[in-house]
Amino acid sequence: TTQSFIEHGFDLVDFPPIEVVGERVSSTLVRNALVNGDLMRAEALLGRPYSISGKVVHGAKRGRQLGYPTANVHMRHERPALTGVYAVKLNGLNGVANLGIRPTIAGVPKLMLEVYIFDFAGDLYDQHVHVQFFHKVRDEVKFENLDALKTQIAKDVAVATDYFKNQS
Repeated sequence: TTQSFIEHGFDLVDFPPIEVVGERVSSTLVRNALVNGDLMRAEALLGRPYSISGKVVHGAKRGRQLGYPTANVHMRHERPALTGVYAVKLNGLNGVANLGIRPTIAGVPKLMLEVYIFDFAGDLYDQHVHVQFFHKVRDEVKFENLDALKTQIAKDVAVATDYFKNQS
């Protein structure tokens, strides 16, 4: 109880609720904005872009085989509020990310965050990274084959590149 905290020497500070456009900010409001793909609203509620942090882990290198090497970011949570393809920044570098189960890739569906960083050739394995989500490119879909997926990734990269150019 509050009294027991005071008795043990803790100072308590009561902060008023934070409101954005007349609505009390809550995790439910943020989650709903993310589920609906409204990243601008989520950013307004959070006071910053929505982000996920984690360590870059080794994958099967399928992105590299398709010509789009990705940083596979280990996520602590298995149920993020959003899935799909997004224009992102990984540690400040522009890129495009897929957050989902990769339905085109055979095997057991596993939720993954894969980020292709534009014009990057470094090694990020075992590094802790911060991925900020700025714009939803599209929903995650299953493609007929890897060639169709590769063609779509090129389009996704173009959309994300245009998004960042228009933000400058």
